[in-house]
Amino acid sequence: MAGEVHLDALDFAGVAAVARRGVRVAVSPEVRERVRAFRAHVERIAASDEAVYGVTTGFGALATVRIPPEERRELQHAILRSHAAGMGPFVEPEVVRAMMLLRARTLAMGHSGVRPGLLDALVAMLNADVTPAVPEHGSLGASGDLAPLAHAALCLTGEGWALEAGEAVPARDALARAGLEPVELEAKEGLALVNGTDGMLTILILALEDLRLLLKTADVTAAMSIEALLGTDRVYREELHALRPHPGQRASARNIHRLLAGSPIVASHRESPHLVQDAYSLRCTPQVCGAARDTLAFAEEVARRELASTTDNPLVLEDGSVESCGHFHGEPLAFALDFLAVAAAEVGAIAERRTDRMLDPARSQGLPPFLVPRAGTNSGFMVAQYTAASLAEENRRLANPASTGSLPTSAMQEDHVSMGWSAGLKLRRVLRNLARILAVEALCAAQALDLRAPLEPAPATGVVRERLRREVPFVERDLFLAAHLRAAEGLVLSGELVEAAGEVVELG
Repeated sequence: MAGEVHLDALDFAGVAAVARRGVRVAVSPEVRERVRAFRAHVERIAASDEAVYGVTTGFGALATVRIPPEERRELQHAILRSHAAGMGPFVEPEVVRAMMLLRARTLAMGHSGVRPGLLDALVAMLNADVTPAVPEHGSLGASGDLAPLAHAALCLTGEGWALEAGEAVPARDALARAGLEPVELEAKEGLALVNGTDGMLTILILALEDLRLLLKTADVTAAMSIEALLGTDRVYREELHALRPHPGQRASARNIHRLLAGSPIVASHRESPHLVQDAYSLRCTPQVCGAARDTLAFAEEVARRELASTTDNPLVLEDGSVESCGHFHGEPLAFALDFLAVAAAEVGAIAERRTDRMLDPARSQGLPPFLVPRAGTNSGFMVAQYTAASLAEENRRLANPASTGSLPTSAMQEDHVSMGWSAGLKLRRVLRNLARILAVEALCAAQALDLRAPLEPAPATGVVRERLRREVPFVERDLFLAAHLRAAEGLVLSGELVEAAGEVVELG
């Protein structure tokens, strides 16, 4: 990536790099020339009496109102002021930065008909790390993410709020500190800044990166739990899963089989009749986590197509005509976001069941109650499992789809909306909850593996346990557990547990 992301070669990794790691954005001369060519068509229309939505007319239900030439510049500022009507806590800076980047990407395709200078100003604000303050509530996912994008765009003009150290400050002051001048908008530019699916696509792309890591982590923690519970490794063999060739299932089973390879614990009971079949939460982990992987693959394709799209209305075509359309409607993204929430919730649900099994002496194959010596005096991991259960239950509620709800707006002009932004916000919460559920499982499984001594775990699960032990000790007696859970959560989110396993086996 060489420390710079180009708008005309933007991919998922570039979006995450700009959003999360502050990588700079570059605009090529070819992009500026393309934008300039399309802009000429808008300027011709703006100087005429032709009725073109958002250029010479009002917006939404006011599309039939003709705007006189002397008010058309004011129209573009007015839409930002009126549409920046969000409420609630501010969304995370990474979401806002990615949303600005994706809006710049759409403008760079030319079909929005803005000036090259507006594109440069948006990119300059990103590169100067001026982040607009964008409230959570306001988008219905059609016509695009109007309110969130309006808050971001208003900051570009020196109005509204910027976000500094988590607090809203006057945008004009933030721009001045960065050495930037507020932008004066011209015909169509206010509309072009707000009429797109960039907020929904932002959340989807960032969620893809997060869930990819969490699905690998789930295979790691599952393998540790399976080993600790004296589960068999035979059910994860490649030849078995070739008989039901879902790609995600095969990948998950392959990971677990590799993670358990060479385990003295597994070898110790390989011929034992202690169980004819393992419980579903062990045996069916590849089927559940694999289905989530396949859902991720579907969502990746949706995001890939959307990243290559121009989501604006109206659109300027090559022949100079300006046509209205419905590309701002977020239904494709809303479905993908909802599907991912369902998938992630199920990965957490089965992980919580494995955790509960390790704590129950009736089902844990000889482990002490709640994984602690002198149970009774000590409660061990009892309430850590409560926490995992509460998170899994919250995820079940959050997995209810947002995209099936629609309330009409704009005097019935916008009579069906996607609710994709809401689907995205709840997905982010589901993923945070999943990371915490996996952190609980990792701690419990590491404790259980220690309790299997003198038998040793597999080389791969062993190094994961040792990585945890650098942050969290073996629990001999009750201690302040929340601090250790937080440390484990940090190892999950940073990817260090997966990296540790990757030192021994290749994970797909």
